Amino acid sequence: MTLSSPHLGSPSAWTDTRLLYALEEVVEKELDRHLRVAKDWMPHEYVPWSDGRNFPGLFEDGEAWDEGQSKVTEIGRTALVVNLLTEDNLPSYHHEIATLFGRDGAWGTWVHRWTAEEGRHSIVMRDYLLASRAVDPDRLERFRMAHMSEGFVSDNRHSMLHSVAYVAFQELATRISHRNAGFQSGDPVCDRMLARIATDENLHMVFYRNLLKAAFELAPDLTMQAVRDVVVNFRMPGHGIPGFERAAAQMALGGIYNLRIHHDDVLQPVLRFLKVMRIDGLGPEGRRAQEELGLFLEGLEAQAAKFDERLAARRARLAARTGT
Repeated sequence: MTLSSPHLGSPSAWTDTRLLYALEEVVEKELDRHLRVAKDWMPHEYVPWSDGRNFPGLFEDGEAWDEGQSKVTEIGRTALVVNLLTEDNLPSYHHEIATLFGRDGAWGTWVHRWTAEEGRHSIVMRDYLLASRAVDPDRLERFRMAHMSEGFVSDNRHSMLHSVAYVAFQELATRISHRNAGFQSGDPVCDRMLARIATDENLHMVFYRNLLKAAFELAPDLTMQAVRDVVVNFRMPGHGIPGFERAAAQMALGGIYNLRIHHDDVLQPVLRFLKVMRIDGLGPEGRRAQEELGLFLEGLEAQAAKFDERLAARRARLAARTGT
């Protein structure tokens, strides 16, 4: 791939559509790499089916759900519901990326492969939650209906480049959220299941991160602006879930996902890999975006430090009350 390919024109004339075609070769290469390293797995093998029993309804022996039946912790239950409802919106996510990336060629092959792999996540999570009676099934279904009935509109739907930049961070954020939910769940079966999902999310992150790296090589100014926009305005895709703000606050306090994790374990690893703050030779708009990104990260670090202080104080008060 060269910046001076005659059919692509001058680098100064990059547009989102031209970049989409220019990156096709990279998509094909990354797709081949992904298919070599990704391992197929069977969702049903991660579910404790022997724990399952009938719920009320069709069956006379149905047993109503009770919180005491759950093996997972309270924070684990909250995180599992949020993460599953996020995964449930896969049809909307597929529509978004198929519209931006297209359904033909290497881009289209990746869109369908990604969707198929992501589909396993909601399957195995729901089966686990129902078989193990980890959550109230009626409440979970009402949440699913409400969330999916609202639909999902991406904050980054206005350009392919913004979408690629977003998922490079979001896939890692999802991996971290799943992994920490497993650690905090209190159930080894749940932990293994979420670790398997997190492995998929990490491979998806690598795909998009490498694609973003190629975009920086082709169109550094446009890519820097897209990264700046995404980082500054980042939201997880589940923000439309009923009661999301309260659940997100609980997950932050519980160590599932918070400002410190977002800064240290999501933003910084991707930005360091791409050497975003060390890229030179940018034009005026690219340099401005780079400077604004740097200032935002400084502010986010300060916010994370304040969150750390508040969390430590809260834990100290709790320890004083409980004597632990």
